[in-house]
Amino acid sequence: MNRLDIWGGIECSHCRVGDTYSDQLTRNGHWHRFDDLDALADLGLKTLRYPLLWEHTAPDNPDTCDWAWPDERLPRLRELGINPIIGLVHHGSGPRYTALHQDNFASGLAQHAANVARRYPWLTHFTPVNEPLTTARFSALYGHWYPHTADDHNFVRALLNQLEATRLSMKAIREIIPHAQLVQTEDLAQIHSTSAMRYQADFENQRRWLSFDILCGKVTPAHPFWNYLCQHGASEAELQTWIDDPCPPDVMGLNHYLTSERFLDEAIDNYWPCHAASNHRQRYADVEAVRVGSVQLAGVTSLLLQAWQRYELPLAITEAHLNCTREEQVRWLHYVWEASEAARQQGADVRAVTVWSLFGAYDWDSLLTRPADSYETGVFDVRSGQLRPTLLAKLVRQLAHGQPFEHPVLQSLGWWQRPGRVQFQPSTAPAQPSVLKAVKSQAEAAYATHQDEEDLEYAA
Repeated sequence: MNRLDIWGGIECSHCRVGDTYSDQLTRNGHWHRFDDLDALADLGLKTLRYPLLWEHTAPDNPDTCDWAWPDERLPRLRELGINPIIGLVHHGSGPRYTALHQDNFASGLAQHAANVARRYPWLTHFTPVNEPLTTARFSALYGHWYPHTADDHNFVRALLNQLEATRLSMKAIREIIPHAQLVQTEDLAQIHSTSAMRYQADFENQRRWLSFDILCGKVTPAHPFWNYLCQHGASEAELQTWIDDPCPPDVMGLNHYLTSERFLDEAIDNYWPCHAASNHRQRYADVEAVRVGSVQLAGVTSLLLQAWQRYELPLAITEAHLNCTREEQVRWLHYVWEASEAARQQGADVRAVTVWSLFGAYDWDSLLTRPADSYETGVFDVRSGQLRPTLLAKLVRQLAHGQPFEHPVLQSLGWWQRPGRVQFQPSTAPAQPSVLKAVKSQAEAAYATHQDEEDLEYAA
């Protein structure tokens, strides 16, 4: 087995809120700094999640494309020996002439994908849509991002449109680049709860796999979400196309944050108001599990093994990032690396860990819903307008060269492993999660009334 690889990623969300787009590439300055690519090569990175976004290339008309920016950068990446995993939509709703819930979204993205493949036929790896389930939830179920709807029907349509866009895009790309690979990203989460909220936790623990289940043709009439999807706008014929013509990823890209593990508690008054949630059946608290006493986190190793056992497809952590001090950022990336190595030792085909937000990120503490200039550093701090390496850069360079990283910062546990992490105590003992293959009846009982909401607490 080849050694675990370190990949890089640039936070590139192009998110629409109302009539305004939030563009991370211009805010972090990478759009204007060509020499950034040499700095990434100097770290030793050989694989890079890199944006060639639909909204940038054809913002006004699908037939009018501006290639000036990628024409300069993609050949330079090639010269530097860095293989890009090209992202086409990243938490976006597309240009203004489309949207996640509109009929022209999938065909429009496929046209963009074909244009990209024709112009750069040496490309090999693609992520047409980043985190389709997460984007559908935040945009169409919780209403944070455009089109700001909050109902199951629009959620289902946004999810299926993004997945259809992925399938059509890969078909269009493979007509030009036959061996192009799909690196499909999605949030790697797990929900914990009290016994009273286990029905909701079971629902969400099944839903977290929905992007991959659909792409892999696993959503048959026996699947616990078949009825839910049909009740909220999907036709049986539409779902059947995924059984007959699946589009499984070549690499499952799993994005994991400390906030990806949640805890649900019906005793809503025991938590802060920002943690309030509702499924239209009852109100409850939805809080980061790491902040709740007595909750045993699943952890990265367990979550990777769950994904491996479910799909037996190659895996990669495609986002590893922590909004915290630079020392804690180093501890987190090192923890994710060691946890991924542990999953490999237990048989999972884990290929890489991706250090995300190389140039940091803006306003993720409000889920990009307001321009507050809240900046979190990454491998580089860009607030001066220039790249200033942080302690993370030393760790990344060592990992990229297959060398051990020894630093006093690793002699201390991460804050998520220390007693001070706890801010809340559960109202009752946390329940053991149901066996995920056996939750169909409980989950379906909640489908008819289900519509959940989520707070804006994203970064730790």
